[in-house]
Amino acid sequence: MAREQGRKLIAQNKKARHDYAIDDVFEAGLVLQGTEVKSLRQGRASLVDGFVDIDRGEAWLHGVHIPEYSQGTWTNHAARRKRKLLLNRVEIDKIERRVSEKGLSVVPLSLYFLDGRAKIEIGVGKGKKSWDKRQSMAKRDAQNEIQQEVGRRLKGMRD
Repeated sequence: MAREQGRKLIAQNKKARHDYAIDDVFEAGLVLQGTEVKSLRQGRASLVDGFVDIDRGEAWLHGVHIPEYSQGTWTNHAARRKRKLLLNRVEIDKIERRVSEKGLSVVPLSLYFLDGRAKIEIGVGKGKKSWDKRQSMAKRDAQNEIQQEVGRRLKGMRD
């Protein structure tokens, strides 16, 4: 069988971009069991409650829900177990420094297959306050109105 090519999105954490101001983004591999990979290939996962913790120089992913594989037997995995992330030592040290110094959080942004291998995109960012969220929503709405107006003008429509 031919090997998968390209990027296949499994799950995305849209709430993370809403709740956090993301500064840095890293791509990491995942250490998974066989039934977890089969469950992911069915497109089933949830990143909503996930977070990353650095423990003794290793990055661990907590709270990500990968449901049990439906055709699995006694070899099935636990749905919310902690999973090891595969990052370079330099990346782990950089994340650990930023989290300890500035009090930032590390959250998963998206989970996908890249050329047949499971990858996760994690973001380092600061939690937004409610007024930050309103401000970014207002900015997005203003951009949408500008784009609509430009579109109307290009079509020759009046107000």
